[in-house]
Amino acid sequence: MTSQIVDLHVHSTKSDGTFTPTELVEEAIKCGLCAFALTDHDTTAGLKEAKKASEGTNLEVIPGIELSCYQNGHEVHIVGLFIDEDNPAFQSSLSDIINSRDHRNGLMMQKLRDAGFSITLNDLYTHFPNSVITRAHVARYLHETGQIPDIQTAFQKYIGDHCPCYVPREKVTPYQAIDLIHSAGGLAILAHPLLYHLGADNLKKLVLDLKEHGLDGLEAIYSTYTAGEEREMKQLAKEVGIAISGGSDFHGANKPAIHLATGKGRLFIPYSVLENLKDGLVR
Repeated sequence: MTSQIVDLHVHSTKSDGTFTPTELVEEAIKCGLCAFALTDHDTTAGLKEAKKASEGTNLEVIPGIELSCYQNGHEVHIVGLFIDEDNPAFQSSLSDIINSRDHRNGLMMQKLRDAGFSITLNDLYTHFPNSVITRAHVARYLHETGQIPDIQTAFQKYIGDHCPCYVPREKVTPYQAIDLIHSAGGLAILAHPLLYHLGADNLKKLVLDLKEHGLDGLEAIYSTYTAGEEREMKQLAKEVGIAISGGSDFHGANKPAIHLATGKGRLFIPYSVLENLKDGLVR
């Protein structure tokens, strides 16, 4: 495998992945990556560990984040790349987002207990130390403590969208996410745009709208895309006049069909994608 490939959407145990930041670095080197972006949900807690683990290697760790947002009845995700994780105002805003997530999780735990499960927020923090707790953690905890037969059951019957124990949480808007990422010196990328199932016309409207608010690029190369879909997303980015990015959205065992660097087997993100994004840092 050529060394000139990158992966710009990767998760660790600091959010809902199953590889520690150090293990991600080790896996990235095995996969032949020359760079990857650690983009955990709502947190930058794994960045220093990943950077330290990469010292003395040729692997570049790009500081990133993924923010969940809500726009016109749809959830969309904005990935931030090249962020300054030490920016005080940025970290203060992240603390507010995490507090909102914790409040939602507490309400969801109560619903699960009412449904007969044994689970508290403290249980999750003990089971998954130093992590931003997500629904993936809830599902894994219920499975690993023998309360459900598999992880899928949690989402299909209890905590998936519109299920009995699901609780929506207050989300930032994509505009706020873009501004927040820019305030930390980063680039704002619309993550996996085809996963929102908006249709071609509505997706283009969304991308145009977000571009007017500062969107820098979209994830045109992604694990689940067909070759045709990848071409469509690259064309959309070209028409709108924004950069392209790409990533596997690797979560380890939480998404076992998705592999680092190669996604479902055909993912290929050339280093030129990263170079073009770096050129966009000069605003």
